[in-house]
Amino acid sequence: MTDLIDEAEHPAPSATPLDRLKYLREITHKTQAQFARLLGIDPSSMSKILADKMPITEQFANRVVVNLGVSKAWFLEGHGVPFDKTPASRNISGDAIVLNTARKGAPVYDIDAVAGITPLSNSLTREHILGYIDMPNVDPSNPVIRVSGDSMQPRIPHGSYISIRPVRDKSIIVWGATYLVQLEDYRLVKVVKPCRHDPSKIILHSENPDYDDMEVRLDDVINLFVVEVIINCQFLA
Repeated sequence: MTDLIDEAEHPAPSATPLDRLKYLREITHKTQAQFARLLGIDPSSMSKILADKMPITEQFANRVVVNLGVSKAWFLEGHGVPFDKTPASRNISGDAIVLNTARKGAPVYDIDAVAGITPLSNSLTREHILGYIDMPNVDPSNPVIRVSGDSMQPRIPHGSYISIRPVRDKSIIVWGATYLVQLEDYRLVKVVKPCRHDPSKIILHSENPDYDDMEVRLDDVINLFVVEVIINCQFLA
């Protein structure tokens, strides 16, 4: 989310799901047609929903939750907040874990999160899979890849693995959360913060104080993956 999210008027406690849908369209800065495409529905249907001529169904609510990453309880009932503001990823530590070949759990790839400039999505292919892990809190639909370097130490030590989830719309960012950021010349694992003096930019922050912050244009970000789980253990194929 850009800085403008803080300027948008939050829906009142008495707001309806339709009010909250209109709020989401406002903070994503999309036209009605763009917003419809973002949610994977026909623009004419979106027009009818926003005009209160078509009901918000359970199926549509699920599209909103999945594609925008919002809380379903917030969207339907107004409970809590739309986006999880907790910046900390889950941490899992342990001894060596033997990967299974039964395709049970999350796939572990022989890919370094910060090595190379190839878009990560192009490298997440079957021939790069080392095996699979079936662990609590690790979503089996998300890839698990290795992190090298010390820029995120001590939180993400060299050689750790991370479970990452692709972000469908890079205008929706949880400030202070950890992301894998794909730029034209780099792949970086960093904490993403807003750039207060230039809303068109974001700040990539390292946990290691020996590294300076980086300012990059949001438009220069090719892909974003949120780091959901940090796994500090060794994998054995």
